[in-house]
Amino acid sequence: MRRLFFGGFLLMTALSPVSAEEVANRPDVDASSLAPLGTEWRRVNPYRGNSAAIEIGGQAFAQTCARCHGPEANATGHPAPDLRRTDVACRRIKTPEIKAKCIADNDIFFSKSVRKGKTIVGVVHMPAWEPVLGQELIWAIRSYIETRPLTRLEPNPSDAMAAH
Repeated sequence: MRRLFFGGFLLMTALSPVSAEEVANRPDVDASSLAPLGTEWRRVNPYRGNSAAIEIGGQAFAQTCARCHGPEANATGHPAPDLRRTDVACRRIKTPEIKAKCIADNDIFFSKSVRKGKTIVGVVHMPAWEPVLGQELIWAIRSYIETRPLTRLEPNPSDAMAAH
C-alpha cells in the first residue's frame, strides 16, 4: 500500500508544474512616454537606442528582473543567466544585414522567453511576464539590457549573505 501511495505521489508531482517563488508583479513604472505598440507583437525591438525607453526599462528591470538576473543584468551572484550575453555572437558579425538578422532572432527569443516564462522539466524557473508587463515594458527592458556593459562585475558580498 505504501509503495502504491508513494508511486502515485511521484506521478502526480512529476506531471504538475512546480512553481518558483518568483511571482510576476507589475512594476511601479510610468511608461506613458513610450509610443504605444498595439496588440500584435513586434518581431524586433522598436525602442532600440531610445533613451526614454532605456530609462523606463532600467526602472522596470530593477523592480522585476534584477533579483534573479542581477542589478546590471550580469547575474553575478544571482541564479539566472547573464542577459548581457544574449547578443555576444551578433556583435562579432561584420556584415550589417546578417548582424541585423542575428539581433532580430535574439529579439524573438528574448520576447518569447519573457512573455511565456521558462519551465524546465516541470519546474517554473521564470514566470510568464506578458500578462503584467505588456509589450511596451518588455521591449523597454530589452533596450535597457542592451546598454549594459560586458565588463566583469564582482559579486556583492551582501548579496551572498542575503541568499543564506
